[in-house]
Amino acid sequence: MPSTKQVQVETLYADHHGWLRAWIRRQLGNSFEAADLAHDVFVRLLGRPAAIETREPRAYLSTIARGLLVDHWRRRELERAWLEVLARTPEELAPSPESRMLVLEALIKIDQMLDALKPKARQAFLWAQLDGLRCPQIAERLGVSLATAERYVAAGLRQCYAHRFGDE
Repeated sequence: MPSTKQVQVETLYADHHGWLRAWIRRQLGNSFEAADLAHDVFVRLLGRPAAIETREPRAYLSTIARGLLVDHWRRRELERAWLEVLARTPEELAPSPESRMLVLEALIKIDQMLDALKPKARQAFLWAQLDGLRCPQIAERLGVSLATAERYVAAGLRQCYAHRFGDE
């Protein structure tokens, strides 16, 4: 017997999938990617523990789709940047295709992790990790107290730890 949620998703799919796919296609300009993302919207609905909003179904579906589009564009931008780095890499130093995919997947995970941080915490963490700045320097640059700068860097470290060990 299908659950109430499954029935709701099936109804939303039957009533609005075509519209949603067309809406996403207009955003992307690509019907194949639009079909994949429209499908992902409904998969995401099935995975949600919360009830499904059905009063304004198109607004609800387009809100979910917008989030997936942002993720899609960010992934595309990361992939483009990685391909630019690879293009500048001498052939003899170029990683294998498997290594290329592993690095891209890691970059996507790092991007997601950083995106979960507040902007100042993200900036503080990046300055600490990439530029080697100490918390007093970060505090000065951000115009915050030393304790706040330390909390920001710690938040980034907690995110890293959660991503690394949270799935185990």
